[in-house]
Amino acid sequence: MIDVTTQINAVGRTVGTRAWQAGEVRVVTVSQSYPTDAADLWDACTNLERIPRWFLPITGDLLLGGSYQLQGNAGGAILDCDPPRSFTATWECNGQVGWIELRIVDEGPESARLELDRIAPSDDDFWEQFGPRTAHWSGWPSTLRPGRMGWDGALVGLAIHTSTGQPIDPSFGPLWTVSDEGRRFARETGAAWCAAHMASGENPEQARAAVARCIAAYLGEGGN
Repeated sequence: MIDVTTQINAVGRTVGTRAWQAGEVRVVTVSQSYPTDAADLWDACTNLERIPRWFLPITGDLLLGGSYQLQGNAGGAILDCDPPRSFTATWECNGQVGWIELRIVDEGPESARLELDRIAPSDDDFWEQFGPRTAHWSGWPSTLRPGRMGWDGALVGLAIHTSTGQPIDPSFGPLWTVSDEGRRFARETGAAWCAAHMASGENPEQARAAVARCIAAYLGEGGN
């Protein structure tokens, strides 16, 4: 169901900074186009009944001023909402507080693009040790739900769901993650984030060391 190379190449990845509230923050951005219209893509990303079909079970009130909780994962509050174009929410997990900004871009009757910013405080210790891909994990690697590789994994789920219209079998993620293809996906998305990190101006040696630690932690291979 997944062509690893095609999926990795379909995703845009950037790393940067911006002014946010009282100071500067780090920002990682992913984007991907999907074979559906903008209204349907918005619904896939904001409908409580539909989100579990490709991501995680979720509860809450997904309206401006409401709150949400992903099962066994992050929760937060809806800070801004402009349907069917964008929303901003806090992303609170393992004692860390960050933010997400999601935008839906209309590309025509049969194509729409998701753009997602994951915004992290500039003093994020996980980033310092493991690089920008850490900001795309829904929490620390050791607590990651099986079958989920952060936003890269979520984009895979959304691609399958929007192309087939069907929910993903809950057993698929855990089985695929430990397969040869799933492990290759983890390594190659790590390499893609390393390239994005270096493109942002990071020292290449430091970027490579950080992503090596990140991938080792995810794959359970040890590493310091």
